[in-house]
Amino acid sequence: MTIEKVCVLGAPADQGQPLVAALLRAGFSVTAGVRRAGAMAGTPFPDLPTVHADITDADAMAVAFAGQDAAAFHLPFEFDRDRAASFGGAIAEGASRAGLKKIVFNTACFVANHDLALSAHDGRRDIEAALEATGIPCVFIEPVVFMDNMYRAWTRPLIMREGVFAYPAGPGLTISWVCLEDVAQAMTRALQTDRADGQHVPLGGPEALVGDEVAERLSEALARPIRFESLKPEEFASRMSVLVTGSPEVPEGSVYNGMAKFYAWYNAQATSPLLVDPQAARDLLGVEPTSLIDWARSKDWDAPYS
Repeated sequence: MTIEKVCVLGAPADQGQPLVAALLRAGFSVTAGVRRAGAMAGTPFPDLPTVHADITDADAMAVAFAGQDAAAFHLPFEFDRDRAASFGGAIAEGASRAGLKKIVFNTACFVANHDLALSAHDGRRDIEAALEATGIPCVFIEPVVFMDNMYRAWTRPLIMREGVFAYPAGPGLTISWVCLEDVAQAMTRALQTDRADGQHVPLGGPEALVGDEVAERLSEALARPIRFESLKPEEFASRMSVLVTGSPEVPEGSVYNGMAKFYAWYNAQATSPLLVDPQAARDLLGVEPTSLIDWARSKDWDAPYS
């Protein structure tokens, strides 16, 4: 199966931009599926062809996918499970009607093989099920936790100002941190080979680290002392709410409340669900994971916050 033309949903976002870059380097013809005109203007790819893509509308998705060979995408976290399932249904119907040859979905989070009574997680499972039901070859890239979370506006200022990496992981929670560039690499390789078709591919980095070990590597990369502060998930949510709304009150349906629920569940497990053997991605997709220290050294930590 030859894939040449790829529609990328979420192309303007921080997960979409590395994917677009990787696909273009690999020689694919890329179209950005976007909700609004001019969405790519503020990205490194302002001249990338675009098509209107509304993930709530199967007709719009069929039009967006027309003439494309494949779709590759991540989706926003949705904390209403029924609404998340409707996204999957609209994308799946559009893909089927357009005759896509392959779908690569980046879940952007750990996905278990059963429901967890966490609406965002369980909605991801519904999306995967809808896509699988099309019969189109699908590859589900399931990264655990992004290294790039350390570089966000809700994390980096405290690292740079006070030398504190504050995160809602328990002190003993071990995480196979992975960078967005490696996720993009895995998705690109999934379009170049059929070896992973039909597979759910957990994706993590080469090291499984607790928070203190993350701080040690950040200290080395930034050449300054960094210490880890384990936040209670509810404290994390409150801090996020202050950044977004100015209030410490945490709305039930907010992204930060949903993230806090994820980490409360992760922290409560006897064995970390965020451990990944990188060999599976090596074997299926030829992905060589980036170490945290190499990733950290690649970033401009003094850049303006976005």
